[in-house]
Amino acid sequence: MLVTKKAPDFTATAVLANGQIVEDFNLMDNLGEKGAVLFFYPLDFTFVCPSEIIAFSHRADEFKKRGINIIGVSVDSQFSHFAWRETPVEQGGIGRINFPLVADLTKQISRDYDVLLDEAVALRGSFLIDADGTIRHAVINDLPLGRNEDEMLRMVDAMLFTNEHGEVCPAGWQPGDEGMKPDAEGVASYLEKHADEL
Repeated sequence: MLVTKKAPDFTATAVLANGQIVEDFNLMDNLGEKGAVLFFYPLDFTFVCPSEIIAFSHRADEFKKRGINIIGVSVDSQFSHFAWRETPVEQGGIGRINFPLVADLTKQISRDYDVLLDEAVALRGSFLIDADGTIRHAVINDLPLGRNEDEMLRMVDAMLFTNEHGEVCPAGWQPGDEGMKPDAEGVASYLEKHADEL
């Protein structure tokens, strides 16, 4: 269980958003101003994965506005990542997405995040990492179950809200909603006002 712990750091080969291949991509050096979403997916040139990656790419500006970088990881090589980026969506590719893809050929990064399945591929693990390197949220899906990128964006907003205000986010919290003071009086006050909405 990695939530509340420091994210396992790594340096690996990656294909950057501009298509450049670098051998020294370091996780901690590539957190955004407020953190990062690190997500694992099973393999390039598969079925559910492109829908997730394209969905993250379509929301990249929303994450960036919040100071959050997106980083994808799979056990494929940098050459496979590059080829997949260069393949148009209508031909089974992902197109030129706007965040880096890390090559985890040794599978060590997937092991460190406890998402490696049968020593073969990574499960669909998503990790929200705060600016100080602490993992604040994690969800791991089985291979057939695509993730919800909008829910990750909501979790980013919740993390940023609690960081800024020192309050906690109750069930179903959305940006603009009231938070709760993290004490018995704060909880009682919130529930008195909102119990029917929960």
